[in-house]
Amino acid sequence: MLSIATDTRIFVASGATDMRKGFDGLQGLVTGVLEQDPLSGHLFLFVNRRRDKLKILYWDGDGLAIWYRRLEQGTFQMPTLADDRQSAEIKSEELTMLLRGVDLNSVRRRKRFSLAG
Repeated sequence: MLSIATDTRIFVASGATDMRKGFDGLQGLVTGVLEQDPLSGHLFLFVNRRRDKLKILYWDGDGLAIWYRRLEQGTFQMPTLADDRQSAEIKSEELTMLLRGVDLNSVRRRKRFSLAG
């Protein structure tokens, strides 16, 4: 499992991604489609059309790394996005739930204080 710092942002690509893409292909999607810096230290999550494979691209301090997961059964429940959005940002606990098979749309959150508003 990944260890994620609290200030790390996690971006989820909206469309299906060809899982044959490696470092250069995913880095191109991060800069071209998500319009983010792949060397920022943030996580960039991609899923295939069948939603049974998932890749996370991230900068590991001295190079890019890919974390890859394939489900033997079931699918990943991705967050729903508006049609015009290329990506969504999720929190680290939402990533954990997504990887564990929890439907993020059915999660009910209680109100908590946040400096961000």
